[in-house]
Amino acid sequence: MNRDVIISCAVTGSGDTTRRSEHVPVTPEQIAASALDAASAGAAIVHCHVRDLESGKGIRTVALYQEVVERIREKNDEVIINLTAGMGGDLNVGPDDDPMSWQPGTDLVGGLERLAHVEAIRPDICSMDCGSLNFGDDNEVYVSTPSMLRIMAARVRELGVRPELEVFDTGNLWFAETMIAEGLIDAPYWIQLCLSIPYGTPLDIGILQAMVNRLPDEAEFTSFGLGAMQMPMVTQSVMLGG
Repeated sequence: MNRDVIISCAVTGSGDTTRRSEHVPVTPEQIAASALDAASAGAAIVHCHVRDLESGKGIRTVALYQEVVERIREKNDEVIINLTAGMGGDLNVGPDDDPMSWQPGTDLVGGLERLAHVEAIRPDICSMDCGSLNFGDDNEVYVSTPSMLRIMAARVRELGVRPELEVFDTGNLWFAETMIAEGLIDAPYWIQLCLSIPYGTPLDIGILQAMVNRLPDEAEFTSFGLGAMQMPMVTQSVMLGG
């Protein structure tokens, strides 16, 4: 039986990808244009980060988010806008003999401050990363504690914004289930299964199937893989009901 499939396009993330491709959008004008192109191509949802105009690195400046959303809405009032609420969790730990000397790139704030642009804009959706994670091979840790997440979930619910629960490993999924059980997240639940990001969940169809099997009732899910692994993950996601 045929069924409708929702296409969600992540226009640009926060990773250091601008040095890899000149086609990664950086300015609000470029990000909005890419979002509009994605919507024209069939995406129902566009997921947006913003970037520093000089370095191209991900930041959380409210005015840049506002400009992106305004530019999208000038030309399209139907596409669903999903803004990240994951910025503000970066912790670059110091060297082994001085781990408390936090290094450049650290941007660590509380849960409510991570929602400053969500408060100002009230997008349709905002993403919440459901746990802490070692990011890559160096000393970078993404920090998202249970206390922070509960505070964020409660406020997002008050604002009437739909949370997208970002799940990077099975522990993240466990905590997403916990927030649902505590009544912090309203049904239907929107869950994204994030694979192949070091060191969360490896790209493994068996693990993806196990995560799908754990999804709560009334949950819709999407999934992704990095780079060349994206299209295989889209295929598997659709085959598994996402």
